[in-house]
Amino acid sequence: MKKIIVGTRNSGKIKEIKEALAELPFEIIGLPESGIADAEETGSTFEQNAVIKARYYSGQTGEYCLADDSGLEVDALEGRPGVYSARYAGEAASDADNNNKLLLELQAVPKENRTARFRSVLALTGPDGSHILAEGTCEGILLNVPRGEDGFGYDPLFLMPEQQKTLAEMTVAEKNSVSHRGNALKVLKQKLLAFDLGGQER
Repeated sequence: MKKIIVGTRNSGKIKEIKEALAELPFEIIGLPESGIADAEETGSTFEQNAVIKARYYSGQTGEYCLADDSGLEVDALEGRPGVYSARYAGEAASDADNNNKLLLELQAVPKENRTARFRSVLALTGPDGSHILAEGTCEGILLNVPRGEDGFGYDPLFLMPEQQKTLAEMTVAEKNSVSHRGNALKVLKQKLLAFDLGGQER
């Protein structure tokens, strides 16, 4: 069974990816606990950062590596926080810090103008230079009070109108069926079924 390392230490992301790709014949594991420094996200787009991380961790481990770069794009904030979503309130910011900053910036924005989307780009890179990309989005509305105990990041503020649930109120399976990363993983899954990990069509 071929191994795919997920280039993140975020246990929530690893859990979502493992569940979404569970039917495929790959062993999905997280990064080693130590010995590998975090990749520097120096790109200006989600795609650039995903590729940077996938190539870096593949080079460090000698394995196939799947990396995700994702974030929140708020229409009333002209697309911010975007690629800075994880560090919106500072380099060492917690999820709560980022959520609080976002709520402060949106406090004067009425509900009908609090539209936003999550965007995710996945990059799978192998030590042989093979490369697969997949992208997904989901549209929602930002609440002014967090709801839900699951998920991570901005999930407690992100309401999916059709389900009338925030992403933090959903199970992993529910979230994977509608979320940006879930949608990107569906695209990646189809590409993995059509291509081997060397990037050759079956």
